[in-house]
Amino acid sequence: MALIIVLSVFNGFEELVISLFNNYNPELVISPATGKTIRLSQFPAEEIKKLDGVANFMQVIEENVIIQNGEKQHIGYIKGVDDQFALMSGLDSCIVDGSYKLTENGINYAILGSGVAYYLDFSLRLPDPSIRILAPRKTRGFNLNPEQDFSQANIFVSGVFQVEQSFDSKYILAPFSFVQELVDYDDEVSHFEIGLVPGTKLKEIQQKIKEIAGEQYLVKNRFEQQELLYKIMKSEKWAIFLILTFILLIATFNVIGSLSMLILDKKKDIAILRSMGASNLLIRKIFLLEGSLISLIGAIGGLVLGSLVCIVQMQFGIIRLGDAEGAFVVNTYPVVMQWADFVYVFLTVSIIGLIAAWIPSRQISKKYLGVKLG
Repeated sequence: MALIIVLSVFNGFEELVISLFNNYNPELVISPATGKTIRLSQFPAEEIKKLDGVANFMQVIEENVIIQNGEKQHIGYIKGVDDQFALMSGLDSCIVDGSYKLTENGINYAILGSGVAYYLDFSLRLPDPSIRILAPRKTRGFNLNPEQDFSQANIFVSGVFQVEQSFDSKYILAPFSFVQELVDYDDEVSHFEIGLVPGTKLKEIQQKIKEIAGEQYLVKNRFEQQELLYKIMKSEKWAIFLILTFILLIATFNVIGSLSMLILDKKKDIAILRSMGASNLLIRKIFLLEGSLISLIGAIGGLVLGSLVCIVQMQFGIIRLGDAEGAFVVNTYPVVMQWADFVYVFLTVSIIGLIAAWIPSRQISKKYLGVKLG
């Protein structure tokens, strides 16, 4: 029961984190294998756009910048996107203050990560809801005033988003044309982001794009974009599984002890069975079967009880993450049950139970029971 509940909670957090990242990460990203930028004139963009399954193809510029709000400063990334970004991502649903708006009536707007807004002490309710962006110039010389090595621009802020801490504390979004002018890019972009038609086979389209783009470009899906994070989450889940399995191993000593006492208690019955012609193997099988049944009943009962607890949590959210409303992305522990977990848990418990039953059953001997069983 404990294994099922813990693994289901880990599954819930994993799906929650993946859904949050999917609100920001595109389905596919094309980036340079070496260097920082991609030259548009040298990239086969039109061939990729024509592929069946490609719904959106967006140019993106990302650059390190200094963000200023009055006396406050913060180093982060500015990401230049166009109107397709709202179609490819779910970021508009992650706005916690203001609204999702990049341009309106010819005016450019930026959207800040909640962490960036916190570090800048920024609020949309300020008399002047704008920030200053400083980006390093492509050609820098020696200047007595360091600010001359940066191109600067002011931009109004329309909203604040909250996805995940590593994004929220680094990124701001702005219109592609604004960022392009700020960093003085002409025929260059940082990478391309691709949105796919629903139902498209990801692996197949990814391989086709790799073949068209060539070895000088990397084509990554969502898992590969956050590969380290996903591997850490999987490792944590199975580390907990191993810890609880170790605790289960310790608990099986109860089964071993119970069967050993049962054997001692039934030594007269064993003698009667032996005198009636029961073989040594048959007598051992009787106790092995009983021990196995104890473990199997416990395993099935645990799976059923664990499932019920998970279903109750999914339906009613009884166990909460905290009392403060809105302090977390979700208010209750997320739970997702997976059939693979049930199979792994059942097999683990069954194997451990079988071993626990086999150990005392093989100890039936003259030494313990006073009957010759071989």
